[in-house]
Amino acid sequence: MAKIRGIYAITDENLIPDISLETMVEKAILGGVNIIQLRDKYFPFEKRIERAKRLKEITKKYNIPLIINDDPYVALESDADGVHLGKEDLGANEIESFNKIKSLLKKKIIGISCYNNLERAITFEKLGATYVAFGAVFNSPTKPSEMCISSLDFFKSAKKRLKIPVVAIGGINSENYQLLLDYKVDAIAIISAIFNGDPYLNAKKFKSDLWE
Repeated sequence: MAKIRGIYAITDENLIPDISLETMVEKAILGGVNIIQLRDKYFPFEKRIERAKRLKEITKKYNIPLIINDDPYVALESDADGVHLGKEDLGANEIESFNKIKSLLKKKIIGISCYNNLERAITFEKLGATYVAFGAVFNSPTKPSEMCISSLDFFKSAKKRLKIPVVAIGGINSENYQLLLDYKVDAIAIISAIFNGDPYLNAKKFKSDLWE
């Protein structure tokens, strides 16, 4: 299974025109990005599959994982490496839904959003999640009203209690990301600070070798 470590870039339809999807993602990878998540909030199902297949060709070329946001069926149909799920994706009976998705995707990556809830992360680790994500860490341009982590010390507790990779997300940029390295997070998830502008130059501002 692919490693969840380093710079985890998440696409955004508002920052990446469909016609530029492969070009911008490839630039981000060449700049040092280690993981790509396709985050499609507005496209219909068949279009999301088509976009995922296009990106899979790029990520396969560079041997890095492609994660699909929200939709395990898009992940399955596109042969992506995995899926990332939030509360709204799992519904009211989260454990039952998770187990169904785990069965559907077999040995693929399953990441879970845990916001500021460490007990939630522990529960999903026991169920078989591949990694968990916490945040927002800093004020986020993507979700400006969301500030979930009250202190970076939260990550110290998370790393002590969890064996699976811990991903930090929300408002992370080239000026603040190194603060998170002191807390041994496994990956940092970034949207605007990679794809708002030139993805290659933006990615170069983050030192991916710090995780080696």
